[in-house]
Amino acid sequence: MKYDLNNVMSQFSVYGEYLIGVPYGTGHINDTFQVTFDQGGTIVHYILQRVNTNVFRKPEELMENFVRVTGHIGRKIREERKLHPETRHRTLEVVPARDGKPFVRDAAGNFFRCYVFVENARTYDILETTDQAYQAAAAFGRFQAALADLDGRLHETIPNFHNTPSRLAALEQAVKEDRAGRLKQVAPELDFILARRDETSRLIDLQAAGELTERTTHNDTKLNNVLIDDLTGTGCCVIDLDTIMPGLPHYDFGDMVRTGTSPAAEDETNLDLVTMRFPMFEALLRGYLAGAGSFLNPLEKSLLPFSGKLITLEIGIRFLTDYLEGDVYFKTRRPEHNLDRCRTQLKLVQSIEEQYDAMRKLTDSLS
Repeated sequence: MKYDLNNVMSQFSVYGEYLIGVPYGTGHINDTFQVTFDQGGTIVHYILQRVNTNVFRKPEELMENFVRVTGHIGRKIREERKLHPETRHRTLEVVPARDGKPFVRDAAGNFFRCYVFVENARTYDILETTDQAYQAAAAFGRFQAALADLDGRLHETIPNFHNTPSRLAALEQAVKEDRAGRLKQVAPELDFILARRDETSRLIDLQAAGELTERTTHNDTKLNNVLIDDLTGTGCCVIDLDTIMPGLPHYDFGDMVRTGTSPAAEDETNLDLVTMRFPMFEALLRGYLAGAGSFLNPLEKSLLPFSGKLITLEIGIRFLTDYLEGDVYFKTRRPEHNLDRCRTQLKLVQSIEEQYDAMRKLTDSLS
């Protein structure tokens, strides 16, 4: 779908001449554009996003979370700069609409938000070095730590987002309905998932028993959701804040393991390339504990290896569910795209299981 980006941007508090707007990034859910303005001879970039309200049913609450979190972290960064002027830590800066709201609705009802483009930093879809892994994990750990004293509870933008038993129940419903007539193609994947049914409720059960503490978490810590500073090579800014809400820190670390340890793309069709690289896991673990270790208790730390397996399995469940439902949630570029994504996740789960004892020993040694 095409949007009149110039018209939308004219409703935000941005001055200068609109030059161009182009699609940006590789996200599955929202439509994202980089828009460029000439502001008195200075070229300035912004990110404009159309929020997918089929996924985020209460976008106003989403933006309340967004503003609260970026404001809270922004204040901490300003305090940090008083002591360390050289700091490169940054946060997303929301651009308000001309009516003061943090969003704009166009004539068709589309929900847009805008923030300042973070210059001189980039993301990586696949981590290339252990230092990149360490820096990204440290950035997410600092992000969680910075929000540990956030007053009040955030809105749940997607209820039960990382409730793995709920995700499994949705898969079983999709199996019963078989809307797209694809069930006969996925027997090995289903068998693999169902064999691990008992593990899906482990974290939820511990939370219900009061042994794990609810915290403010990002809930979508793909490694391409942290910007790496071009100058210093350090993680400088956490992005994609749509799913910030109450959750367990394991959801964040688990998704780092899922996205940061395999050299293969999320939709790789050659499964021989999918493996958990132990040196990457070690770098992620050390980086995350450097950022978040101060507020994690011993039980939380001990469950970090398991979280990598659980979240990888959960995302595999979600991809398979969407495949059976006819590709209604994730964007796809080919008929088998979601099935390919599912298979990479399950192969990664298998690789994690093969190295699980070593992962636990390392975690114990660092706790």
